[in-house]
Amino acid sequence: MLEYKLPNKLPKNLPSAEELPDSDDNPVDNELQELLPGLLKAILLILWADRMDWLFGVDMGIYYHSEQPPIVPDGFLSLGVERFYDEELRPSYVLWDENVVPIFALEVVS
Repeated sequence: MLEYKLPNKLPKNLPSAEELPDSDDNPVDNELQELLPGLLKAILLILWADRMDWLFGVDMGIYYHSEQPPIVPDGFLSLGVERFYDEELRPSYVLWDENVVPIFALEVVS
């Protein structure tokens, strides 16, 4: 595996992660925001491999109103909806098409 190392001579007084802003009204993701939803989805895929009536969306928009922007949690679970594969994947979750409100939403706080 190729590793990238920082040069030995970096400018002094660079801010640490704790000193940098974590929000300017635009989301700033951290590693947990990718790892936790992916881990939860992987666990559900193992536990419910034979079930075709659930969806765990990751960073997928949930549209609740046609004239409002979607809510985009890090992850959400809906039971009673058809799972799709390949070319039929949902680009977003539209409540008025699915007729099922998610029962769980995950938001990892930065």
